[in-house]
Amino acid sequence: MENCIFCKIIDGKIPTDFIYEDEKLVVFEDVKPSAPVHLLIVPREHIAKLQDLGDNNKELLGHILLTANKVAKMKNIEKGFKIAINCGPKGGQEVPHLHVHLLGGWRGGVK
Repeated sequence: MENCIFCKIIDGKIPTDFIYEDEKLVVFEDVKPSAPVHLLIVPREHIAKLQDLGDNNKELLGHILLTANKVAKMKNIEKGFKIAINCGPKGGQEVPHLHVHLLGGWRGGVK
């Protein structure tokens, strides 16, 4: 998608420091964080929303969650974190490119 901000980040057209990247995903900080640690886990493939996935995407979904565990450990929040996926505009999704929010780092637990 040529107008997708996440596709531009993935393609290097918008400079962004990746916390983690592999052949399927990139992970970077949210520009409007709502937690001390607020990262976005974004597939390299443009998929507009969770509802667009099917049975053939099980591997990708598993990889996203395993990457969340890996990155949580890297950011020292492995003892407790939250994962959120906003699904479509009516579900609060602002960027039409599938992404998972990894939130954590609160003292004493989730706020």
